[in-house]
Amino acid sequence: MTTRTAPIAHRRRGLSGLRGLSGIAIFAAAICALPMIAVVIAALGGGTETIRHLIDTVLGDYIRATLALVALVSVGAFAIGVGAAWLVTMTRFPGVRWFEIALVLPLAFPAYVLAYAYTSLLDHPGIVQTTLRNMTGWGPRDYWFPEIRSLGGAALMLTLVLYPYVYLLARAAFLQQSGTTFLAARALGKSAWRAFFQVSLPLARPAIAAGVLLAVMETIADFGTVAYFGVQTFASGIYTAWFSMVDRVAAAQLALCLLSFALLLAMLERLQRGEAKYHDPARQAQAMPPMELSGWQAASAVVACAIPVVFGAILPIVALFTMGMGSEQNLLSPRYLGFIRNSLTLAGCAALVTVAAAVAIGFFQRLRPGRLSWSAGYVARLGYAVPGGVIAVGLMVPFAAFDNALDAWMRETFDISTGLLMTGSIWLLVIAYMVRFLAAALGAYEGGQAMVHDNMDAAARSLGQTPIGTLRRVHLPILAPSLLTALLIVFVDVMKELPATLIMRPFNFDTLAVQAHRLASDERLEGAAVPSLVIVAMGLLPVILICRQVGRGK
Repeated sequence: MTTRTAPIAHRRRGLSGLRGLSGIAIFAAAICALPMIAVVIAALGGGTETIRHLIDTVLGDYIRATLALVALVSVGAFAIGVGAAWLVTMTRFPGVRWFEIALVLPLAFPAYVLAYAYTSLLDHPGIVQTTLRNMTGWGPRDYWFPEIRSLGGAALMLTLVLYPYVYLLARAAFLQQSGTTFLAARALGKSAWRAFFQVSLPLARPAIAAGVLLAVMETIADFGTVAYFGVQTFASGIYTAWFSMVDRVAAAQLALCLLSFALLLAMLERLQRGEAKYHDPARQAQAMPPMELSGWQAASAVVACAIPVVFGAILPIVALFTMGMGSEQNLLSPRYLGFIRNSLTLAGCAALVTVAAAVAIGFFQRLRPGRLSWSAGYVARLGYAVPGGVIAVGLMVPFAAFDNALDAWMRETFDISTGLLMTGSIWLLVIAYMVRFLAAALGAYEGGQAMVHDNMDAAARSLGQTPIGTLRRVHLPILAPSLLTALLIVFVDVMKELPATLIMRPFNFDTLAVQAHRLASDERLEGAAVPSLVIVAMGLLPVILICRQVGRGK
């Protein structure tokens, strides 16, 4: 009797564990869908009076500024990313090995940190204009200088930090191309430039389009840069409506507009990725031969690759360090240690929760492939396309309603006030981070899961392992490097996230990003440089991992 019931009990425990894992995966996907559903309900339930007022006043400005910013960043990221990827992949010039890694470094910078650094350098009191006036004797009205605090300035900052998305994907696409088609075009009399535009570029189009769309989604989600430069986009409008105007309906309706645009971009990315297939029967026949550059061509390549590295990483670090040395901010003071502790607490909790949700969803899809698991994974990935401000509004509205309803019921029934249990709590902010960055964690997890063959699962089951036991004893040890990468990516993304933190943080619970934004808003740029440098230092961790992968890419 004992020998027969033991396997049955073992199977029951395994099924119970699998049901629990499936429940976690479905719950995480439902949480990811909640902000989008809440924004739609709040916006549509607010009537038409508010949206009419927005149309008559600011909506047109928000649309024009957002579309102009998207267009400028798209063109800039495409030009820099594709050009740099082609040069380091298909040509040889002095320093090319260093450049192929260094071109990723600007990815460590939030755009708003670059905005603070370049405002200090290029604004009227900055070192550039001050030196120009001292050398020429000009007065403030005697010359024209480009205004950094403008839509063009915001587009430049975003381009400098977002072009690595295009660069990484374009470089990978160029490395995978066979040299046969390119050499055939050259043999038919095409110049190197014409062969690039007519052969290599079309073959890499799907990867390049994916990189540009990623840059665009980050652009529409940006708040810190546009708010500091005074550019009126949807992201800054949501924050203004929520805090300055205290108009929840206006914030929800603006969030719905931005959500619609973001989901449209996500759908375009999905469609173009689904079509990203071509057949090259000679792919393995011949690798693409790099062209040796010399003379003015080599010098031009060095300059072209050095410009984004210098202006996107080296110069901002020098400027921030110089500003920080001249500030009165003490990084070791109790106040700053509190900012660091708050940032590390939020980032650490969010990274653990997000990666745990990614493991649950990814393993659920592996064990139970079907419509339900596919839907859970698809909804979980949509969060990356939803700006932080939209997620914040979408979570605050339903949880505030829940807290108020619970408090009213407790007062009426027990004469006890529960206050706000979820609204304004750390855990609601952690949930917002999970929704925002779950797609990144899923990507890292699934990349490592490809190394776990189905035969390993079958072998584990034949040895009596339950699904949870297989996950714990087989999958997780193999996936440890991928999970560590996912933890670091989410950790640093949370450190840089500004709009969701500003809207949802608990009272008197400030982070390094909030402190940098506050000091910069008060025009205390030297003080803002100190927390900005810490954020950049944290951002270098995943970038170093990416650089190592780039170095192994050949």
